[in-house]
Amino acid sequence: MSFDLNSMSLKELKDLQGQVARAIANYEDRKKKQALAELEEKAREMGFSLAELTGTVAPRKRAPASAKFANPANPADTWSGRGRKPRWFAEALAAGKKPEDMAV
Repeated sequence: MSFDLNSMSLKELKDLQGQVARAIANYEDRKKKQALAELEEKAREMGFSLAELTGTVAPRKRAPASAKFANPANPADTWSGRGRKPRWFAEALAAGKKPEDMAV
């Protein structure tokens, strides 16, 4: 495949440049996936997973926290006690209520 770059317009040259950049990126991605697949296969042959060998284990997902406090004005509005205090909780505390009074 031969191109006469001198006879191409600036737009054609920029389009070609974009196509070349995408082709390079796709090539690198394909090679990485191929190398990863080969490494995983080799690890499996030896009785391990690649994650075990590299020490990269997928992060655990946290289970949703159960509700510990309920809004006295609207019991459907709850809070687990994690994260930022809801406005209704802070207002109830300021009004003299105790956290135990709002416990579920």
